Amino acid sequence: MNWSRPASIISRRWKGPWGLKHTLQAVALALSLVLAFSVFMVRDRRKILDRSNGCPFSAIFNFGDSNSDTGSKSAAFHRLPYPNGYSFFNKPSGRYCDGRDIIDFIAEKLELPYLDAYLDSIGTNFQHGANFAIGGSTIQPVDGRSSYIMSRLPRPEDFSKALYTLDIGQNDLHAWIKSMTEKQMLESIPSIITQFAHAVEKLYQLGARIFWIHNTGPIGCLPYDVIYYPPKPGDKGQNGCVKSHNEIAQEFNRQLKDKVSQLRKQLPDAVLTCTDIYTAKYSLISEAKKQGFADPLGYCCGYYGDYRVPCGKNSMVNGTEISGDPCSNPELYISWDGIHYSQAANQIIANRILDGFLSDPATPIIEACHKPVPLSK
Repeated sequence: MNWSRPASIISRRWKGPWGLKHTLQAVALALSLVLAFSVFMVRDRRKILDRSNGCPFSAIFNFGDSNSDTGSKSAAFHRLPYPNGYSFFNKPSGRYCDGRDIIDFIAEKLELPYLDAYLDSIGTNFQHGANFAIGGSTIQPVDGRSSYIMSRLPRPEDFSKALYTLDIGQNDLHAWIKSMTEKQMLESIPSIITQFAHAVEKLYQLGARIFWIHNTGPIGCLPYDVIYYPPKPGDKGQNGCVKSHNEIAQEFNRQLKDKVSQLRKQLPDAVLTCTDIYTAKYSLISEAKKQGFADPLGYCCGYYGDYRVPCGKNSMVNGTEISGDPCSNPELYISWDGIHYSQAANQIIANRILDGFLSDPATPIIEACHKPVPLSK
């Protein structure tokens, strides 16, 4: 079989900065994801299950339409409602069926788990394969029948005019806190800053031109951080935050700002705005009571202590049920769940950054497409 065929499904309507020269087979969006199949193939091969008198299949990779879709279209466009799924799953399962599809029975016969849809990113496990099928897929090139789906996809001409927002880095620093010394963390920052720059360069190559980049926030002020990494003597900063962790975030931000300045020279057609989220968040924490919040290091949902109960979950500890249910007044908390900010806090932070006073250059977001005018000498 000629496996180059899926590439031909891409339509001639898709041209422009992304360099795609053919039309996407509308509802066959997942078939183009055949490229993602390589992600699984490059991984180290697992030990193959030993089954006598049969082929030792350890995984299934399925391609198809709604007859074998196990959730891709539901995840990408709209959730399939009840009564789909009611005969077996007792709830909608992303299948156009009251229960299991044929692909499910194939998996059962091979003693493998049901295939997760590749486009469904919630709670998925691809160790035993993946399902690239999506409802409405066809083999032939797209025509007017797929106009409904095409109307929901981005227009190629919009890619170069879109705003590309990047808000990332906090998880990298948190992972380091668990496994590195502070010296090692500081030495590792240049590496991830370089990787970040490569990502921006790649987006630029694909047609992106307008970037709105957030630095990272004061991780030492997250309730989770303060509870599980309490500041040592001399390391307790203003507001009770872990001072050393905030200093690491500040060094990350300094290097990020320098790298963005370099990118402006490397990518002449790009407009890059670097926004100081750190200052917006830290100033809010510092004036929590003035803004109507309770304890700046408190949180509304979940439970932290000798054990952790995630937000919205319950856990039995020594015969006692510990609740992770949310509080009744989240508007009084800066932190929602000990790691993420509440809506009330996010609204204030957003108001502080959108006008551009905390950005470099000082440009409001509604004008972020314009390059700053050079100051006259």
